[in-house]
This record gives sequence, C-alpha cells and structure tokens, in this order.
Amino acid sequence: NCYNGESYLHECIESIVNQTYKNWELIFWDNNSSDNSLKIINSFKDKRIKIFKSKTYNNLYHSRNLAIEKCKGNYVCFLDVDDIWLKDKLKLQIKAILKDSSIKFLYTNYYILLNNKKTRFVRYVKKLNSGFITQKLLKSYDIGILTVMIDRKIFKSSKFNKLYNVIGDFDYFINLSLKYKIIALQKPLAIYRI
Repeated sequence: NCYNGESYLHECIESIVNQTYKNWELIFWDNNSSDNSLKIINSFKDKRIKIFKSKTYNNLYHSRNLAIEKCKGNYVCFLDVDDIWLKDKLKLQIKAILKDSSIKFLYTNYYILLNNKKTRFVRYVKKLNSGFITQKLLKSYDIGILTVMIDRKIFKSSKFNKLYNVIGDFDYFINLSLKYKIIALQKPLAIYRI
C-alpha cells in the first residue's frame, strides 16, 4: 500500500525484486498518491509487479483488503513503502512452510533503522513466541507486519477492520492467533524504518 511514499520507495521495491526466492507477485496499491510514487514503481519493468491505482483515498486497512483481493499467490506478505526485506526473507519462510504444510501464519524478527542512519539493531533480542500465543501477544506484542507470511485462504473468511488506520494489524493478528498456531522464525529478515 502506497500513499505519497516516494522517499524510500525505490529501495523498498528493490528489496522485493532482489529476493533470492523468485516466484512472487507484487500487488502495488496506490492509495491516490499525488507525488512521484507511480512514476517510481513504473520504472521497474517486471511482469511480477501489478499496479493498481485507487480513485479515492481510503483508510490504510481498507486499502490492504482491496489489495489482498488482487492477490493470486498462495501466501500474502506485506511491505510498507519505507521498509525493506532482506534478500532471503521469502526463501526462508517458504522453506519453513515446505517443511510443515500445516503452517498458515509465520513471522520473523526484524531490524530497526533509526532516523535513516546506517546503524540498525535487532528489534527483539528475546526468543519470539510460537504456537497458540494470544495471551503472550496481549502481554508483549512482537509481530511486525513487514515480517508476516499468511495463507491467502485465511483472508477469504476474515479481513482487516477497514475502519482502522493505525492498529489494524494488531487487531487482526490477535484475532487470528485465537484460531491458528503462529510460527516465529528468530532470524531478522526485514528492516523497519523509524
């Protein structure tokens, strides 16, 4: 989902294009941007990139739902336009799923990048929780949306609350944790820019 995200967009898209796992599609949902976001995304000549432009501005999680409806793959991941995936993010998550086909939801650790400086640090130094972890998430929420991989079939029966513009992933993932075992990969596989 992109709304006037030109500042870091090129670096973000490059981190997807440069994944070591190559069987992906990118649903780029432009939320009625007025900057150069569309020009930047159009500069990538890759058939795996599908571009959609909303005619109106929508809340973030409503836009996420609209973008998910365009997905064709088996799994859905998210990457906001100012964040980055490390090159093996998709490969390592798919490897975990191939080992255990019952996995419907997994997430990883990630780095924090402060003020666009080169210094970054691991977000969670403690072991991330796996399993049926609703109570643990309510005490210490450690799922970064930029790290998740979710079976697309889940979105057929539930969606993000489209009224939210900030806490929609917290709300949605807590609800999913009531139904599904959540698997954590401890390795940081993404960079969250603050």
